Amino acid sequence: MNHENDTLVLGDRAYTSRLLLGTGKFADADVMARAVAASGAQIVTVALRRFDRDRPNDALLAPLLAMDGVTLMPNTSGARNAEEAIQAARIARELCGSRLVKVEIHPNPRHLMPDAIETYEAARVLAADGWLVMPYIPPDPVLAKRLEEAGCASVMPLGAAIGSGQGLASAELLKIILREATIPVIVDAGLRAPSQAAAALEMGCDAVLVNTAVADAGDPPAMAAAFAQAVAAGRSARRAGLMPVGQEAQASSPLTDFLQGGERA
Repeated sequence: MNHENDTLVLGDRAYTSRLLLGTGKFADADVMARAVAASGAQIVTVALRRFDRDRPNDALLAPLLAMDGVTLMPNTSGARNAEEAIQAARIARELCGSRLVKVEIHPNPRHLMPDAIETYEAARVLAADGWLVMPYIPPDPVLAKRLEEAGCASVMPLGAAIGSGQGLASAELLKIILREATIPVIVDAGLRAPSQAAAALEMGCDAVLVNTAVADAGDPPAMAAAFAQAVAAGRSARRAGLMPVGQEAQASSPLTDFLQGGERA
């Protein structure tokens, strides 16, 4: 099977990496830069607070701006409603020129669940303005379809709560979203281990975004590389075609006919 042209298409853009990396949890610029490089990620999310006119050499932003082949995707984390998210996105575009935006609205700091109503409204307005909108959403198949119809470039349902490390707790709902979607489905939040990323790609998800799983690892660059390998393996397995799940055992090396033939002789 030829995988050379297997790209992640977001609007009018195509990417060969299906691993997206968040940067919000990194406190050390050198570690972050090495993790981004090791991940092979071509899309890296950056919180709006990093885009500061008065701090053009921000210790964490500057290395990202200097990286070849990396597209910065501002996110609206911190916005409490659609109006704030729209304003944040427009400021970010003015500062970095990116058409990509991750719409992220979670007004409750205790559980950080995305606000479906405000997210939809912000995504609808930004998509109509020509943005490549990638909304972070609860694993809601109806909402995902409405966002697709509104013109979003992808949807980003959570695997589990942000930073929880609970993996693909929403797997059954993700499967429904995948059956209905005609735009990329990118799992965002909750992943802890590379094996969970591989499982997401095997399931049919188009990509994953990780942040805490890499930033909080003992060796972030090594973990970033592990996630990259897992994502590639999961995608290859999906394209190769997984064997069906059976309800009964089936011998992998049946010898019945051979033995019976020998007895008859």
